[in-house]
Amino acid sequence: MSAPVFSTLGCRLNAYETEAMKELAAAAGLEGAVVVNTCAVTAEAVRKAKQEIRRLRREHPDAPLIVTGCAAQVEPETFAAMPEVTRVVGNAEKMKAETWRALTASDLIGDTERVMVDNIMSVRETAGHLIDGFGRHRAYVQVQNGCDHRCTFCIIPFGRGNSRSVPAGVVVDQIKRLVDRGFLEVVLTGVDLTSWGSDLPGAPRLGDLVMRILRLVPDLARLRISSIDSIEADENLMQAVATEPRLMPHLHLSLQHGDDLILKRMKRRHLRDDAIRFCDEARRLRPGMVFGADIIAGFPTETEAMFENSLRLVAECGLTFLHVFPFSPRKGTPAARMPQVRGPAIRERAARLRAEGEAALNRHLAAEVGRVHRVLTESPRMGRTETFTEVAFATDQAEGRIVDAAIRGHDGRMLLA
Repeated sequence: MSAPVFSTLGCRLNAYETEAMKELAAAAGLEGAVVVNTCAVTAEAVRKAKQEIRRLRREHPDAPLIVTGCAAQVEPETFAAMPEVTRVVGNAEKMKAETWRALTASDLIGDTERVMVDNIMSVRETAGHLIDGFGRHRAYVQVQNGCDHRCTFCIIPFGRGNSRSVPAGVVVDQIKRLVDRGFLEVVLTGVDLTSWGSDLPGAPRLGDLVMRILRLVPDLARLRISSIDSIEADENLMQAVATEPRLMPHLHLSLQHGDDLILKRMKRRHLRDDAIRFCDEARRLRPGMVFGADIIAGFPTETEAMFENSLRLVAECGLTFLHVFPFSPRKGTPAARMPQVRGPAIRERAARLRAEGEAALNRHLAAEVGRVHRVLTESPRMGRTETFTEVAFATDQAEGRIVDAAIRGHDGRMLLA
């Protein structure tokens, strides 16, 4: 028998959890199975999951096929009805060793219990089973899972459950192990990262965790935080931005839109001016701070004038790395029941937003030419600066090192050194 085949769809957290599942499956002795870790963020994501399942069944006609992840959690009956699928496993169950032991011990083909999905809202903890070293030269550490908010376009809380945090001591111990193994950079990740700590004794904040890591792991060269909700950035996080050079000057913001009425209809917790004010303040505290952002084009009821507010936000916030999402109605969300924008208009607006993002990236790249950056090498010819900007090297570099790189130009996508 062979080792299980894993396929991952969706976000970085899903990829992280796939690595953890590989370890759990190996420890349980599971062999010869196919595991698909799905995404549920849009209807298109679910369609792609079904497509991937059918492809893998064609390639592995006799293997047990296990479907897990957010789409499996939200729509277990959809996947259980597919003839290609042997088992459907929920998001909480997939991270438990006993689940994989049960799958290994059972007759996967013949057993009648096809669905192993419980109520994700009843889960109260994110276990400390975290893997050591997802990523080759940059380690990702999951410190939080789930979300307590209910944005009208988002199904993810029903796939991930309520917000729950990994205790700070567990996180610090893991990062110490990663540093001992030679990792120079660690990225803190989660579903709603700025809610970290709200369920822990004393309700610490993300800034407290960041400061604790930097204080207790002095040999960690670089710390990054992934996507944050800017309105929930706490005082200690902003102090770390201002005073801690090992906290990298790059923040990815969950902005979603630039129009106040649309933000209210999305049930976001910030307004347009809040986003602009946050970016101004972060850049004042840390000159050279670079921002990425998620923005949705064509949200229900969006007019051209409302869209223009999103377009202008790119310049007003000084955004550099834009993730543009054409709105896609997700069954089960309030936004799916709102008056929809026509498809051609959504696609045209998304294209304009992407063009604005490309122009912003070009301005950023041009401004970096002639400077020297500290670059973490990810391969012999590629690395990333402190601001997470990609750098292409003209000659081979040692991997997994931080090197000084003189920037001599750019190609519209990355810096050239």
